[in-house]
Amino acid sequence: MSENVPPVQTQSQDPDQEHDHDHEALTSPLLPHYQRASNSTSQLAIVGVNVCPIESLDYEYEMAFLVFFLSNLVLTLFAAIITTFISPAAAGSGIPEVKAYLNGVDAPGIISLRTLIVKIIGSISAVSSSLLVGKAGPMMHIGACIASLLGQGGSRRYGLTWKWIRFFKNDRDRRDLVTCGSAAGIAAAFRAPVGGVLFALEEMASWWTSGLLWRAFFTTAVVAIILRALIDVCLSGKCGLFGKGGLIMFDVYSANISYHMADVPPVLLLGVVGGILGSLYNFLLDKVLRVYAIINKKSVTYKIFIACTISIFTSCLLFGLPWLASCQPCPLDSTEDCPTIGRSGNYKKFQCPPGHYNDLASLIFNTNDDAIRNLFSKNTDAEFQHSTMLIFFVTCFILSIISYGVVAPAGLFVPVIVTGASYGRFVGMLFSSHTNLNHGLFAVLGAASFLGGSMRMTVSLCVIILELTNNLLLLPMIMIVLLVSKTVADAFNGNIYDLIMKAKGFPYLEVHVEPYMRQLTVADVVTGPLQVCHGNEKVGNIVHILKTTNHQGFPVIDEPPHSESPVLYGLILRAHLITLLKKRVFLRTPVRIGSDAFRHFSADEFAKKGLGNVDKIEDIKLTEEEMEMFLDLHPFTNASPYTVVETMSLAKASTLFREVGLRHLLVIPKRTTGSPVVGILTRHDFMPEHVLGLHPLLVNSKWKPLRIALPRFLKIF
Repeated sequence: MSENVPPVQTQSQDPDQEHDHDHEALTSPLLPHYQRASNSTSQLAIVGVNVCPIESLDYEYEMAFLVFFLSNLVLTLFAAIITTFISPAAAGSGIPEVKAYLNGVDAPGIISLRTLIVKIIGSISAVSSSLLVGKAGPMMHIGACIASLLGQGGSRRYGLTWKWIRFFKNDRDRRDLVTCGSAAGIAAAFRAPVGGVLFALEEMASWWTSGLLWRAFFTTAVVAIILRALIDVCLSGKCGLFGKGGLIMFDVYSANISYHMADVPPVLLLGVVGGILGSLYNFLLDKVLRVYAIINKKSVTYKIFIACTISIFTSCLLFGLPWLASCQPCPLDSTEDCPTIGRSGNYKKFQCPPGHYNDLASLIFNTNDDAIRNLFSKNTDAEFQHSTMLIFFVTCFILSIISYGVVAPAGLFVPVIVTGASYGRFVGMLFSSHTNLNHGLFAVLGAASFLGGSMRMTVSLCVIILELTNNLLLLPMIMIVLLVSKTVADAFNGNIYDLIMKAKGFPYLEVHVEPYMRQLTVADVVTGPLQVCHGNEKVGNIVHILKTTNHQGFPVIDEPPHSESPVLYGLILRAHLITLLKKRVFLRTPVRIGSDAFRHFSADEFAKKGLGNVDKIEDIKLTEEEMEMFLDLHPFTNASPYTVVETMSLAKASTLFREVGLRHLLVIPKRTTGSPVVGILTRHDFMPEHVLGLHPLLVNSKWKPLRIALPRFLKIF
């Protein structure tokens, strides 16, 4: 890389006149020639040569924009294509999907091997394409996918199975493993092992035990050790930027931080405004995602078109905005090179003359990690202008909202941190004459306030920020900011991940039941018709039930002459019925075969199938003679299912259903006359939409949290 040649100066005896000539040289048609090449999708290299005509300079900037634009578009297109055609479940951050899975929603493809591969490749491509998306959410999803594959013994479809680990092939152990995997993903993304455990506890898991706590802690401890070992290797220079900022780590430690009561009002204001901005962010993101969902339903072409459109808009915006910023002289006491060319750094040259830097380009033409590090850095109060911070904040706020909905792996954590840090630093500039805190610390507090306002977490976010910044002295301020921003934001709307789950239609069961559920009994929400199987059932009847319903569990009853009166024997799963039909262990007469039935089966055949390996009733071909035969269901039925009396409170039944982690809850009559089972409750029966659909007069009995009413013109959206 050649040296930058200063502008040609005219001869003059007067120093003041010479200075004026320098100023004229910067605005004349003759400027230093900057040849720009794309070093990466988010960095531009600048090579200085001798002066040249302005036409050549314009041409080089046009070529630089073309390279920047095309590389971003290709990477975005690649991420969108593999996500659309290989694994649509890999789109987004994955946190809402995994959170719903841990609540009991077994949506197909959420944690499959195909989703894992697309998540890894697509996340790398999307983050590299200059889209304002993060990698923390995808890394959490990746950890959950790996844990799920270990829990099911690998992938039978791709020949990757481990018999020794099939001990975990059940719902409960797999759920615990996925919880540990999600904690490991957050720990790896932020180098925050304790924060990862608390994040899984506070945000992800619906069930938590002391045993799961130490397992998650052990998992994140292993992650921390492996990360430390890899970083030590990469510090030798063999891994490029991996050891110098490739992972998120912002060391803003300061041993002489002092704050007084006069610093509290600006921090409180930071929390209040952060809560308002966070709730506005959630509101706009929810609306944008709903619009994207409507468009994406039309065809695959629309999905890819939206992704490409957002990429084009982002490239034009990022390349054009630095031209609005004025060049700043390099600080004389800078501890790093100024300006920096073609690599990470605080001082990007862009179009500026030698000895100057473009502060807005220093934030835009950097990785998100380095942009956050620049904002968090201490002793840089004079580095950025007020206009730069305001432009960068508005840009990040808008781009993070419109970029998240594209059909590609995309996280929200890092964009929210970037947006909050720019907002916090701007507030710090406004109060610089009234506080002892420097602008970098205000950026940290701004990031905390925006995180609290959008994600509504407190303990886990506090620990993650402390582990990120290595500044325990900020603990009281961070706690205050998080609590204030969360409280303010809760007055407007809900958690961003809860809003996304609701928009995607996941039947998530909340911890607290609605008040109107106390006024109802389980019999009030049971709907029919109820499909039951007999202990000795005709094969044709079983096939008919499986083909005409989508239910996953069926009550098994015994009637005379097999019992004195109709009695509920238990519950049998759909998957087990299909397994019995596949093995064709049929009887010509309806008699019990007892324990001899297990000689034809192994325990592995009744274990939970891996994703993509679920058998279908349509794949089983039976003859007319076999359809008239019988199956003895007694040996394969769960003879001790959870049951509730039909007069039980719906609120109590909902609490039981969620706390135990059930999929089916049988309702039995209070009197023994008639049928031994009234109905069966599933997750759908506890959803507010279903309950209020049956009893619309109870809509006024819903929880009414303290919410600030929005203006009428906003309600139309």
